[in-house]
Amino acid sequence: MSNESSSPGRSWLQSLIQLLGNSGEPQNREELLELLRDAQQRELFSGEALQMIEGALEVSEMHVREVMVPRAQMVILPYDDRPEEWLPVIIESGHSRFPVIGDDRDEVAGILLAKDLLEYFSKCEDKPAFNLRDLLRPAVYVPESKRLNVLLQDFRASRNHMAIVVNEYGGVAGLVTIEDVIEQIVGDIDDEYDTDNEVFIKPRGKGRHTVRALTPIEDFNEYFNSSFDAEEFDTIGGVLLKAFGHMPERNETITLDTFRFQVLRANSRRIVLLRVEPLDAVGEVHE
Repeated sequence: MSNESSSPGRSWLQSLIQLLGNSGEPQNREELLELLRDAQQRELFSGEALQMIEGALEVSEMHVREVMVPRAQMVILPYDDRPEEWLPVIIESGHSRFPVIGDDRDEVAGILLAKDLLEYFSKCEDKPAFNLRDLLRPAVYVPESKRLNVLLQDFRASRNHMAIVVNEYGGVAGLVTIEDVIEQIVGDIDDEYDTDNEVFIKPRGKGRHTVRALTPIEDFNEYFNSSFDAEEFDTIGGVLLKAFGHMPERNETITLDTFRFQVLRANSRRIVLLRVEPLDAVGEVHE
């Protein structure tokens, strides 16, 4: 039997090297990326495929703390509240899974799936007795230092979609979802907040709008009758990035001019999607 490796990955890499006419295999990550970029420039595969490969390589070196939703920004449901009190939070957030907590955010009783409340709310009369313990799923805990590629393997094996992130002292540091990990590889994943690719601004009722961060400032000003300066930045995302002074995380808010902006989606590189709410003269949200 030959001692040479016959793994599919190695064979594919050797074939690629031969196609590109290179004499040797890449010896480190930078050489590998250079080889892959050369292949993409020769149109051996698409730019999107290259981005996914680069994302997969990055994930192997990233840790949970880099993509998690911080503790203060977690959307939670208090254990002692009634389901009717949870409903506005569930609708407003648009999420499908929620940590249910006790007296503080370090006491996670379990994970509630929004769909598990459908039977209760579907009955207008003679509602069944509500037993939260029957609905809660066990919470999965992971350390901040866990590598994302290992976490993704765990998610796939356990079929869990959410984990509670804990710090070195055992306290809750945040939460992470399988979507947070996958987006590092494939890019942003559309969800219930996302607008169509051709629609920059979409009304959501009660004065609220979802706005793509790539919305040209001229379009934003025309739609909202605002006067943001289009000289320094081309998009409303650029204006907000300067106003924040840092790369904002999901759910961070800021008030500019007569608008309240909330970041609905962002990654480590850019702001993606915003909620925009016009304010009245005394700073209250206009509905």
